[in-house]
Amino acid sequence: MSRISDLLSLIHTRLPVVQAPMAGVQSSKLTIAACQAGALGSLPAAMLPSEKLCAEIETIRRHTDQPFNVNFFAHRQPEADAAQQAKWLAALAPFYREFGLTEQDVLQGGGRQPFGEEQAEIVMQYRPPVVSFHFGLPEPALLDKVKSSGAVVMSSATTVEEARWLEAHGADIIIAQGLEAGGHRGMFLSRDLNRQQGLFSLLPQICAAVNVPVIAAGGISNAATARAARALGAAGVQIGTALMLADEADTSALHRKALQSERAADTVLTNLFSGGFARGIVNRFIREAGPISNAAPPFPLAQSASAPLKAAAEAQGSDEFSSLWAGQNAPLACEGGAADIIRRIAEGFGGEASFNGGRVGVSIQTA
Repeated sequence: MSRISDLLSLIHTRLPVVQAPMAGVQSSKLTIAACQAGALGSLPAAMLPSEKLCAEIETIRRHTDQPFNVNFFAHRQPEADAAQQAKWLAALAPFYREFGLTEQDVLQGGGRQPFGEEQAEIVMQYRPPVVSFHFGLPEPALLDKVKSSGAVVMSSATTVEEARWLEAHGADIIIAQGLEAGGHRGMFLSRDLNRQQGLFSLLPQICAAVNVPVIAAGGISNAATARAARALGAAGVQIGTALMLADEADTSALHRKALQSERAADTVLTNLFSGGFARGIVNRFIREAGPISNAAPPFPLAQSASAPLKAAAEAQGSDEFSSLWAGQNAPLACEGGAADIIRRIAEGFGGEASFNGGRVGVSIQTA
């Protein structure tokens, strides 16, 4: 119970549950719903321009007085490489010809932005109670600004080594991201997929290796999986895929349909969409290009050439080139209000009454 109490004393929620930040399938609407349900609602900020990010934080503050989390990516932006880009475009050429696309359709700029001075100033201005990171932590000077704002800092670890590194470099809470999790892997010390583990082998090792609260993420989809995470030492759970069919999620019609089909049971790790390893539902792009391509530029540069294919296919009503992010337990996702989904999962963690008078939290993940 001590670790659960430690978590709740940091995030100040009723439940030990975190709603995973999911760029592309949510806005502040889901954040607010999760907060009002007693969980820690999260806002994905990596793809939001500064004006939009500020507006979303203000919207959250207008609709709830509960604690919330703002999530950023802490990757190091790679330099564009002309030879690598040419190799990537050559690999995509057959698909480009099919849709009548040319090199002129490749996107310029945009995409997922790493945490920098501009984002740090927004954190200092708005002072969100919790700030989380994916792909490690930002540079020390930037992290110092986050800490000085009073924010509790969370970050994802996909190995024991990453968990130890995060604790040593200032993380107050560690999210243990199992291999089951949907969306982007938070890996940052190594790109070796052979070192990645499922949650129920990773979680107890991380809990034994660090002294900060650990949140379980990946495959947490119902009361039973939450109960198992608690038994293995988790202070809380993070859920994402479990909320992708929620009424308050912005998951597209094509993505919802895929999640509710037999295809949802077939997910793989792929780097085709962004250059980073991420878990999603298999479609034609993944089958024909192969889930992992050596031609893809590093994260997040691959998106500039893959995104036009997604847009062209979706304009024809097809999801065969879409990034259908989903975890391995996607078939267990249910429709309904976010509050009901969160309540059912939290009950597996012991029920609100068992959390020191209702002061414990859970986290739900998909990225």
